[in-house]
Amino acid sequence: MPRVTTRIAQEAARLGTRSTRSIGEDFRRAREDAGLSQRQVAAAAGISQSYYAQIEAGAVTARLEVLHAIAVALGGQASLRFFAGTGPRLRDRFQAPMVESFLRILHPRWERFPEVVVQRPAYGVIDLALADVGARLLVASEFHSQIRRLEQQLRWARTKAEGLLHASLAELVSADGPPTVDRLLVLRSTVATRELARAFEATLAAAYPARTADVLAALRGEAPWPGSGVVWITFDEGRAHVMDRQPPGVRLGR
Repeated sequence: MPRVTTRIAQEAARLGTRSTRSIGEDFRRAREDAGLSQRQVAAAAGISQSYYAQIEAGAVTARLEVLHAIAVALGGQASLRFFAGTGPRLRDRFQAPMVESFLRILHPRWERFPEVVVQRPAYGVIDLALADVGARLLVASEFHSQIRRLEQQLRWARTKAEGLLHASLAELVSADGPPTVDRLLVLRSTVATRELARAFEATLAAAYPARTADVLAALRGEAPWPGSGVVWITFDEGRAHVMDRQPPGVRLGR
């Protein structure tokens, strides 16, 4: 997945630069507060003064053990932590054709924004944001060929949808106040997802109450948007197709 890998590399480089500058600034403040010179701190940490100066300036990314040594010399601790966001950036091989087939059925009234990054209330990426400017509406769309933990996916979807209110798209859709934000779950029809929809029908219906037929009519420009709902996609000979109704045996969205 070269496109995803490139985006991840770019985002990682940006975050790495910000982290390097931040810790360098933290070291500088701690050193100055303690009345120490760069040479004194560098000697205590076992590195050269010139290398320490580069670390303080955020010009180099030091090894973790070097950062720990500097932190201990300054009477503190260095820490590298992982802060969970709203799901991994890596996607399965079915997602791209699912998004492509979905985009092909959309009415022109829908503006489309793939891979929208949101920062608040949590960091995450929305697979596809849809905007109906006339209705002052944003729809955060998530595409899944499988769901391993339903409660986690529902929480992530809601959090990312809330993030659209803080994104620049909100101002594009409505300059007079916050737009309406709804959610759309697009599922690949498999034995596992159909069983999930049957086993947790009430839970999914509470999160996505609109009728699937009404959602599809709105996406095709035939009706107003009915609210958050579920749409299904099937694969035939390797090609994705948006289904006109729920899969057989699934009552969710009827």
